[in-house]
Amino acid sequence: MTTNTDTGEIQQAPVAAFLASHLNGRTEEELSAEFHTLLDAVRAHGKKGSMTITIVVEPPANGVDSAPLPIGVESAVKAPKPTPIKSLYFLDNDGLPVREDPRQMAIEFRNAPTTDTFKDA
Repeated sequence: MTTNTDTGEIQQAPVAAFLASHLNGRTEEELSAEFHTLLDAVRAHGKKGSMTITIVVEPPANGVDSAPLPIGVESAVKAPKPTPIKSLYFLDNDGLPVREDPRQMAIEFRNAPTTDTFKDA
């Protein structure tokens, strides 16, 4: 941030321009790719997601006022995931999950007679 001595106006560096030029544009390319991955995941799964961009500024290593400031850009994407498919289980007498209801009575079926049996009648 600088102050124009003639007008007293404060000038600030635009954050978007900083992100676009950081690391010769690589940061902007990576952020754009992550953003589009997030958009695709939201569209595919119909759930919300988020992207957090953090600009980390560290003090100069040697403590000198005119030394350069290390600045890094970090990002975190929380893209939605598909809902896992669920299956139904029952608990048996031992408390173990089983596919068939242990309380359900089983009925044994007989084989139906074939049409050949009734030909002679």
